Order: sequence, then structure tokens, then C-alpha cells
Amino acid sequence: MLTGECSLDAMLATVIYQPDLEIAPLESAMVDVATSDYQGGGSSIAESGAGGQLVPPAENSDGRPSLARVKALVLDSLGSPHSRRSYDLALTRFLTWSAEAREPFSKALVQRYGRQLADSGLSAGTVNVHLSAIRRLAAEAADNGLLAPELAAGIARVKGEKTAGVRTGTWLTREQAEQLLNFPDASTLKGVRDRAILALLIGAGLRRDELSRLDCTNVQQRDGRWVLVDIRGKGNKIRTVPVAGWVKVALDAWLARSGIVEGGVVRSLSVKGELQNRSLLGQNILDVVAEAGRRIGIPKLAPHDLRRTFAKLAHNGAAPLEQIQLSLGHASIQTTERYLGVKQSLSDAPCDHLGLKGPIDAV
Repeated sequence: MLTGECSLDAMLATVIYQPDLEIAPLESAMVDVATSDYQGGGSSIAESGAGGQLVPPAENSDGRPSLARVKALVLDSLGSPHSRRSYDLALTRFLTWSAEAREPFSKALVQRYGRQLADSGLSAGTVNVHLSAIRRLAAEAADNGLLAPELAAGIARVKGEKTAGVRTGTWLTREQAEQLLNFPDASTLKGVRDRAILALLIGAGLRRDELSRLDCTNVQQRDGRWVLVDIRGKGNKIRTVPVAGWVKVALDAWLARSGIVEGGVVRSLSVKGELQNRSLLGQNILDVVAEAGRRIGIPKLAPHDLRRTFAKLAHNGAAPLEQIQLSLGHASIQTTERYLGVKQSLSDAPCDHLGLKGPIDAV
């Protein structure tokens, strides 16, 4: 039983594999898990200075890693900061729910949790991210002797939600894109910066995290044109992204006005509009896009919508599909097709553009 002060491990729930028990129990505690933030790299038994939050112990009393430590191991194994945030949220939510349920960590429990997530109105993709995180937690727990391997294998077989149809997302027309690009006030430092942000999102198809990490050294000339080199995308894939002349003009205007010659390209500004020596975060870039979208009558506009717009306008301009794929950094051409909403056309089929007349005697 848990009384008085308790560790974050007990707060989250403890999964312990005991050879004489068929299923490991989950124990709950009376501490609010919502205040805990993932820091990575594990920790020791101690109270933090801020808010008196307890840091999870690295081991249980029997010397084995705690579940909170296993959660940290799961997060440390992920290369993408976005994936770490998603998995941290998913695991914290599951561990809180399972502690309240006071049921064994099993396939049946995870299946019931998945159904509740689906019934709550979450999309199939979001539900599947949560379930993937739980499967990873079970596998890591089994590797560290906290869960029977057969139980982890059962949890790994929990099926995800099926996606019905494909979300089309939001694209801007050419006129809307031009209106958005011209919205920021170019007479202010913020306006010049925001124009460069919108230009790089629409004109280069960058993800917001990629734009946040963009450095002056990434902007180079190759084969007689300006490109963004060594852009690190999802899965740590590296790519080179060509940029149009008007994008480079907007970027140069920002760099000249701000005086930036090295380091991060997209910087934050103080309340007074003064340049700060730190890059904008992805959330800040989202705010810039959302505000510009609202001003031109497009609510809830997101950076990824501008990435789709880049792909759509390039495709409408007859850019080869595989070149759009390379610029976006998609591993699969099918992903690029979903961005474009590509549909088969029988009236204007590829075979009509081969430029061949066929055998003479076949005419």
C-alpha cells in the first residue's frame, strides 16, 4: 500500500513480473501525473526545485528498473522530438488511466483502453499512436524483467484502428497563397520575418520543425541555384531542397534587416520587436501561420497546410511527381499522392502522352 509521500514511479503505476503470478499487477497512487514532464535520460530519487515534483527512481526496491525509468528508456529510443512528445503524452495518459482502473497490465486491458480512445472521438491515426507507444512500453518492460515475455507478446498483437478513407487536408489556391505571402507588414521587422517564414513554408515545403532548425549554413548554391542543404526530416532523413528565386529574395530581406549572418535563420522577437538570440519553436511558427490565415479569412490554417499547398501548386504546374517527393522528403510516393489528392483520370491518361505512333503496319 502507498501512504504519505510516494515516488513518481508509484504515481504512474508499477508493473512487476512475479514468476508465481500469471499477470503483473498495476498499483495506483494519489499524485497528479499531469504535472510531470519528460526530461530524458532517467533520473535518481530526489525532489526537483520547481514545484516540488518528484523525480522517478531508477530502480525498484528489488534492484530492477522502475516503470518510470522504462518509460524514459522508451522515449530515449526515439530519434524524433515530435515522436518523443507524442509518446510521452500517450504513455502518461495510459499509465494514469490504468492506475485508476487497478487492473493487470495485459492484452485485454490495452484492448479496452484502445476502444475507449476510439469512442472518445480521437482519429484512428491518434489512437494508433497511443497503442504503438503502449506496445513499445510493454516490450521495454519485458526486456527489463518487469513483465512476462508472453504478456508483452500478447500486447504487441493488439490491433490498431482501421482508417476509413483519407483525410484530404487543406490546400490554398494560387490566389490565396499570394494573399497570404503579402499579408505581413514589410515595414516592420516582424513583418519581414513572417514573410520569410511563409515563403519558406509555401515555396520550399518545409515542415515547421525543419524551419525551426534551419541554419544559415544550410543556405547554399548548388548547380547554379540556391538550395537548402542537409535538411534533416522525419526518421533523420537528409535531403536537399531547391528554393525559388522569390523565396531567396524574402529570406535575404529578413537576414539583411535582422543582421543575422550565422546561426539559426528564424529568430524570436521581444515584445518590443527586438531580435532575440534564439530560434523560433515549431509552436511559434504555427502561431504565425494561424494568425496570417485568420487575417485573410482562412481559420485554423497550419504549417502543414502550406506544405500541402507547395506540393499541390507544383503538381498543377506540371512538376514531376518524383521531384515533388524528393523535395518533401517522403519515403513513399503514395504519401506524396495523398498530399496531392491524386485521382486516376481516364480522359487524360498517361498513355495519351507517350508521344509514340506505334508500329506502322498496325495503323
